[in-house]
Amino acid sequence: MKTRTTITALATAVTLLAAAGFASAQDRPATPLTAKTVVLVHGAFADGSSWNKVIPLLEKAGLNVVAVQNPLDSLDGDVAVTKRAIAAAQGPVVLVGHSWAGAVITDAGVNDKVRSLVYVAAYAPDDGQSVFDAVKGYPDMPGQASFVKDADGYVKVSDEGVAKFFAPDLPRAEQKLVAATQGALNIKALSQPIPHAAWHKVPSFAVVATNDQIISPQLQRDQVKRLHADSIEVPSSHVAMLAYPKAVADLIIKAAK
Repeated sequence: MKTRTTITALATAVTLLAAAGFASAQDRPATPLTAKTVVLVHGAFADGSSWNKVIPLLEKAGLNVVAVQNPLDSLDGDVAVTKRAIAAAQGPVVLVGHSWAGAVITDAGVNDKVRSLVYVAAYAPDDGQSVFDAVKGYPDMPGQASFVKDADGYVKVSDEGVAKFFAPDLPRAEQKLVAATQGALNIKALSQPIPHAAWHKVPSFAVVATNDQIISPQLQRDQVKRLHADSIEVPSSHVAMLAYPKAVADLIIKAAK
């Protein structure tokens, strides 16, 4: 009888220890986050809502998130808005840019609060380069045929171009939202050079969109090598954050560690 009681007590103790160990393992984060805030910078032909699928995933991981609303009127204008967001951010920052905003974060990322840069199907010019300089030597992309410029030099993508070139892998309803909410970019912004490229000193990460018809996938891959970036590739159109939000969010979370 005494032996049976002892065995029962031991079994109970083992069960309790195992349960406690399981609970503590679940409560313990795998790797603590170094950065506290993610600043998301939208590209041309978009606005802050282009990050709507990524934001909840980042917040679930314990990150503060700010999506800026850039005027798209000049490099300096977009950089100024982004710098204000960085200044207001809580703690160290992961700075994320899509498309044209790769140039914006390359400039604005020269900041002691910025711990890492994430380029999502984006340009990453070098010191003294503009976006126009960065694309020299690469073929014109199919999506450029759908650009529509107004009398003041602001460019948008036609509704048909959004569906055919910009976001062909999204459902039609989402394509309509992208077309309706897009911001127009002043074409002069593409010729404005970056004074100092932050990626020379700040660790960089990149999402390469292999089915991109706006920015050459080969340019994106070449930038990965030049930046020595930690990168992933997704079979996405230009809007990788909408077509593959989890993959994009996972890389941003990695950049925050």
